[in-house]
Amino acid sequence: MVTRSRALYDWPLHYGAVNKRKRPVFKKFSKSIKYPDIFYADMEKIGDGAEAIIYLNKGIVVKDRIKKNYRLKQIDEKLRKFRTRREAKVLEKLHAIDFPIPKLILSDDKKMVIKMQFLKGKKLRDALDKKNCVKLCKELGKKTAILHNNNIIHGDLTTSNMILNKEIYFIDFGLSFFSDKAEDKAVDIHLLRQALESKHHEIFKKSFKAVLAGYKIKNPDYNIIIKRLEKVEARGRYKGKS
Repeated sequence: MVTRSRALYDWPLHYGAVNKRKRPVFKKFSKSIKYPDIFYADMEKIGDGAEAIIYLNKGIVVKDRIKKNYRLKQIDEKLRKFRTRREAKVLEKLHAIDFPIPKLILSDDKKMVIKMQFLKGKKLRDALDKKNCVKLCKELGKKTAILHNNNIIHGDLTTSNMILNKEIYFIDFGLSFFSDKAEDKAVDIHLLRQALESKHHEIFKKSFKAVLAGYKIKNPDYNIIIKRLEKVEARGRYKGKS
């Protein structure tokens, strides 16, 4: 987290800082910030999610956690501030263990903004195929296990939230949190299973088998979590029948 003083006003030109001694001028993209009439058009919108809009400029990703008008203002601000702080803490923890993620550049929980390194490469969603799925999904399983060994739950494990560039990088930790519960880790794997089945149905079975094989190698609590996964999936089947 940074203070309002220097770090905010030293943002580079890509986020609209016209003069470091004056208030920054922002591009008029997000509804969560009040902008002056003058703004730059040098930021490219590259993502539009449920809770944030993502922009890119000169190798920097800017994640703006947008306000929700359907929530009470006090609740909305508190929730967005909490999630911005939590995401930054997760990224800092992952940097500390040298996990492959975008480099965190800045976190501002007053503007509800996070700045990160832009990663080149294909989304795993677009790179996964019959030839490479076993190798890549085994790597994916190992890295998911490393997250869980450090009590980090991604919260949205899909191949759309992974970048392939020599190795697999994980992105978008907006729904991530810390937990040592087997239930939370099992749900994380369950979401990944659903994503593979949905997006990669032709190679789903051998892909998920490879995920579990990699996960088993790196996670000493594999048996406990897989037993919990079976219960999670049984609950899902029961709900589907009711």
